[in-house]
Amino acid sequence: MAKCPNCSKVAVKRHRPFCSERCANADLARWLDGRYRIPTDEAPMVYEGNPDAAREDDG
Repeated sequence: MAKCPNCSKVAVKRHRPFCSERCANADLARWLDGRYRIPTDEAPMVYEGNPDAAREDDG
């Protein structure tokens, strides 16, 4: 049986791979907070004004 990556309880089909909605939401919160990220040497992109209007032709 698969275990929840947060608390190691048995995972349930409805919330797989988690054991509950609480553990699934805790994992989602970590993603949204930026705790899961790939380390890089690149500087973060900085947008002035509307980030949706960022230029893609910087090259």
